[in-house]
Formats: sequence, structure tokens, C-alpha cells
Amino acid sequence: MKTDQIDVLVIGAGVIGLACARALAQAGLEVVIAERETLFGTGVSSRSSEVIHAGLYNTPGSLKSRLCVRGGRLLVDYCASRGIEHRLCGKLLVATRTADIPALQSLAARARDNGVQGLQWLTRQQATALEPELECEAALLSPASGIVDSHGLMGALLADAQAAGALLAVTSGMASARREGDGWRVATRSAGLDGEFELQARWIINSAGLDAQAVAAAMEGFPASAIPQRHLAKGNYFSLGGRSPFSRLIYPMPVDGGLGVHLTLDLAGQARFGPDVQWLNDERSAQLPGAELDYAVDASRAAAFAREIRRYWPRLADESLTPAYSGIRPKLSGAGAASVDFRIDGPAQHGCQGVVQLFGIESPGLTAAMAIAEEVAAIVGAGPALVVDQP
Repeated sequence: MKTDQIDVLVIGAGVIGLACARALAQAGLEVVIAERETLFGTGVSSRSSEVIHAGLYNTPGSLKSRLCVRGGRLLVDYCASRGIEHRLCGKLLVATRTADIPALQSLAARARDNGVQGLQWLTRQQATALEPELECEAALLSPASGIVDSHGLMGALLADAQAAGALLAVTSGMASARREGDGWRVATRSAGLDGEFELQARWIINSAGLDAQAVAAAMEGFPASAIPQRHLAKGNYFSLGGRSPFSRLIYPMPVDGGLGVHLTLDLAGQARFGPDVQWLNDERSAQLPGAELDYAVDASRAAAFAREIRRYWPRLADESLTPAYSGIRPKLSGAGAASVDFRIDGPAQHGCQGVVQLFGIESPGLTAAMAIAEEVAAIVGAGPALVVDQP
């Protein structure tokens, strides 16, 4: 049995874990990233819309709001400096009925409170001048919204972390952890190339995504009362055959648990729609790391997708939607409940030394990743307190 002593063990090699590992390694700490799968970035991070969010929706002052706005600026600057494919193509948030206009005006005011810049209110005529296929009564244009190559981003974050000395251990999910001395003794779940091993780490960063609650529960002595309930929301995507009729992202008004069936673009200009919100029963899998989840997209959901899409694109042709992929979000609130903020819990929140728990890191987690890493580094003592960009 091999035992190494390190400063920080990061659990999970998605975009959040990689961003944290990069920030901590560049601060001079010895970092190991433990990933249960055979590759990095194969979980939640690989099943998103790849959207760069400007920060339109979140409650002003919340972690989601602050970290999305700052993270978006950090992300765009980082992509530009590293040559990572991205495009600020803009987003139109649309009111498809006159009755939706007050809610759209409220979202515009919230976005401004969040510090989102460059917003433009568009009449029906102005919106259709930009996007002739669009049907709406009014729209809010967000020029700071866009798309990014999430896998290119994760590859760059990992390369930076490794250049600063971090190590990635794949097929190495956490089996257990217990306090020992001034740190944690952590045992891996599965054998890697060098066999099973243990690590002695001063800090654990739990960025395990869907498995965050299960990882926290495997930490001996960590208070169960500090582990929030997990609610799983599956989001299905359908691709559009043929050329996209839009050059910008098109979003309807938000719905319970999500942002509505919206149109997003990939970097090649192809269009896809989604995600919808399909709540899953989580009773069986909440405390089982790596529990099997069904990612298949039911083709029969296309009819419901088409109804929603035709609210803002009436000319959607029949039989033009093809099942694409799905993702599952680790939400902290269930169906019908108000959205819950990100949880970035350090010792000041849960009272357990040497661990930062990241719970409920869903959308806009990709956008916020580098700002989340700043927050984590500040808790560990490897960086300054988070500088919040003011409106």
C-alpha cells in the first residue's frame, strides 16, 4: 500500500475540479486530482449546453450571481489568452406573449442589479430585424452571452494544473476518509496502474458533482446534518436537422427547474434544443457513488419539444428533431420549490477542518468555474478573498 502526503486532494476532474486544481497548484500547493472515471471531464461537465452565461437569472448577491458574472469575465479572458474556441454570439431572451412582458422586464432589472452589462431591450420589430425567423412580442438582448468549447477549456485547465505540478489520478474514486493528525487519510475505491493507494492530505476539495453527497457521507466524522439532500433533474436535448435559422442563442422565459427549451448553437453553427426538465427519483442513488443513471433520450419527447419551440419559432418543420444527448443536474431543490444557491461550504460553515464541500454546482457552473476556484482557494488560504465585481 502506497501512501503519499500532499497539500490538497481534489475529488472529481470536471470543469470545477480542474479549475480548483489549477488555482491551488499555481498558488504553490501540492495537488492531486482523483477521478473515478478513466478520463477527465466525462460527467456533468460533458453534458451541458456549453453556454457562457452573462448572469441574467440569479438572485442579486447570491453565489450563483456573483460567481457567474465574475466567472464569465475570467472565462472569456482565459479562452482568448489560451486560444480556446469560444464565441460571444449573444442571447435573445424572448417574451412570446404580451402577458410575459412584465416578467421579462423584471428579469432585465435583475440582470442589471447583477452587474450584467450591454443589455438591450428590443421591440418585436427590432428583435425580428436581428432574427427574421423569430416570433415574439419583446426581447432582451444579452451581447455578453455565448458558447465555449468545454472540452478544450477543461484540457487547458488540466494542462495548467499539471504544469504547476498537479497530478491526475484516474480510476481513483474516493472510498473513505478519516481525520488523522492535521489532515485526512483518504483511501481510493478502485485500483489504478500502480494498485490501490492511500493519501494523506491537509485539505480535501469535494467537487464530485453528482456524487458530492455520497463523497461527503464517506468522510468519517463529517456531520450528516451538513449534507444537503440531492435532487436530480435530467435535461434532454434534441438536434435540428439542416442549417440553423438563428445566429444567436434563443431562450424563452424560465420554467420550474430550468430555463425553458431553448435554442443553442455549437461552434460549427449547428442548432440544438434543450434541456427540458425531467425530475428523477433519487431515493435509491443519493448515497451511492457512481450509481448508474439513465442518459438515454426518449424520442417520444420530441412532440413536447416541438410545441415549446414553436412558441418562438413557428416554422419548425415536422420530423426535424433528432434525439441528441442528455445531462443530469445535481440540484438542491426539487420540483415546485424555489431554486437554491450554490453551496461552497468550508470549515466556517460545517465545522469540520480541512474540507471544502461543493454542493449543487449546476448551471451556471461552467461559466462560474474559475470564480468558484478563486473562492475555494481563499477558503484554503491559498489566495485572497474573492473580489466581487460591482455593477
